[in-house]
Formats: sequence, C-alpha cells, structure tokens
Amino acid sequence: MDTDEVLTIPNAISAARLLLVPVFAVLIVTERDLAALVVLFVSGISDYVDGYLARRWHQTSRLGRVLDPAADRLYIAVTLVGLAWRDIVPWWLVVLIALRDVVLTATVPVLQRHGYGTLEVHYLGKAATFCLLYAFPLILLAQVGESVGVVAEPLGWAFAWWGTGLYWWAGLLYVHQVRRLVQEDRAAGRGRDAATAASPPGTA
Repeated sequence: MDTDEVLTIPNAISAARLLLVPVFAVLIVTERDLAALVVLFVSGISDYVDGYLARRWHQTSRLGRVLDPAADRLYIAVTLVGLAWRDIVPWWLVVLIALRDVVLTATVPVLQRHGYGTLEVHYLGKAATFCLLYAFPLILLAQVGESVGVVAEPLGWAFAWWGTGLYWWAGLLYVHQVRRLVQEDRAAGRGRDAATAASPPGTA
C-alpha cells in the first residue's frame, strides 16, 4: 500500500460507487432495467478508473482494498436478490451464494484468535467474482428485450453456474488455508511447551 490517507480521489470514487447501490436496488425492484444497467455500467467504469488512478498516483490504500471488493459484492448481491424478488432467478441460488459468505465470515474470529488478519484472495475467488459480476447483469439485460435476451440469457446463466461453482471452490480452499494455519499454530505451541518443560530450571 502506498498511503494510509482516507481522503483520496480513488477512495472518493469508490465511496460514490457504494452510494449508487441503493439507487441501483430501487431501479431493479421497480423494473427499470435499462436505467439499472446504465448505473451498473457507470459503476463498472468507475471501478476501473479508481484502480487506475490509485496505481498511477501511488494512492493505493487499506481503505481502498476494503471498499472495492465490498462494492463488487454489494452489486452482485443486490442484482441477485432483485432478480429473485422478481422470480427471474430461484431463491435457492441466493441462499447458496450467501451461505458461502456466511461460512467465510465464521473464519474471521478464528483467524483473529491466532493473530491473523484476512487472508489473500485466491485467484479462483477473483475468477468467481468476475463470472458473477457478468452473470446477473447479463440475465438482467435479457429482460430488456427478446432479441437481446436470446444471447444474453444463456450467457448470463453460463456465467452464473461457473461463478457459483468457482465461488464455493475458492471458499473451501480458503477454509482449508485457515484450518492449516490453525493446525500449524497449535503444533508450534505444543513444540514450545515441550521445549520449556524439558529445559532445566534457570535455563529457559
């Protein structure tokens, strides 16, 4: 990270993306799909712009690393729930994707007890997010018109199934990493305890 500053232009752009999430949600629920897609397009462009500026101006920050993935996940969640609300996608798919995040959230206190922060995102997780970021907007685009839907809908569902599968695969790998770190810490702790017990008094 280049800076710990909060008030930077890249962070301001990321915050603006987050402020557009409620607007996007209302547009989907009220079936103003074209306007929702415009907001989504603007959000996608701003995502690229804030990342580019942060790198070019050496303003990558801890806050930026939190805001960007948070915005991505919120847009995915809002699109998914909005489409389920309108009976375009099944609710069990919403539960399946949300459950993975619940599982990963449960690992946070475990990592904190062992002195770790959140682990690096696996490339499979990035691929999954990429697929899901395309999947549900394409399914939404399919609602705009039948001619567009002929192409957009099958593509959207293909991205959705691939994204969901990769999302869970990456999640299970993350859980495995957490489990391995915990086991290594426990083994190291047992090793230190054994060494302390074996040392004569006054030599430890």
